[in-house]
Amino acid sequence: MINTKNLIWTNLNQVSNIPDYVLTWLDDQQSLTAKLKQKFNRFSVNVLSQAESLAHADETELLDWCGQSVVREVELLGDNQVVVFARSIIPITNDTQNLLKIGNKPLGEALFNDKNIKRGQLQITHTHGNWGRRSIFTIGSTQVLVSEFFTENLYVV
Repeated sequence: MINTKNLIWTNLNQVSNIPDYVLTWLDDQQSLTAKLKQKFNRFSVNVLSQAESLAHADETELLDWCGQSVVREVELLGDNQVVVFARSIIPITNDTQNLLKIGNKPLGEALFNDKNIKRGQLQITHTHGNWGRRSIFTIGSTQVLVSEFFTENLYVV
């Protein structure tokens, strides 16, 4: 698990020191789940937690939301190794009721399979040797924040 508090996030187009092998994962508009399923023979989701909780201050500010939210933290596994740690802030609204029931299914599949859901600009961070990205997905009038952190296991062939 990665400490996601107090990170410095920057718009992707403002950073130039990203290695190419990392950039191919950070700067991608397709579903991360689909991309991981292509790369690895076995893909699975390990839900670490999914409960009503307070988001970090920067997450709340970015979402402009102060109501109740579910914080979902998962590990995405490729060939039984953690390749991505993901943290999502899902405000509890009528728009997100289906998302809150996905259990151990990938959130990305739900977000990318609905053409009405729009993805916002990518921001990136680098912490403890791991690159991360986050973006807002708009579902109806609700914004959901998805942050993904790529581990070294992702880049090993």
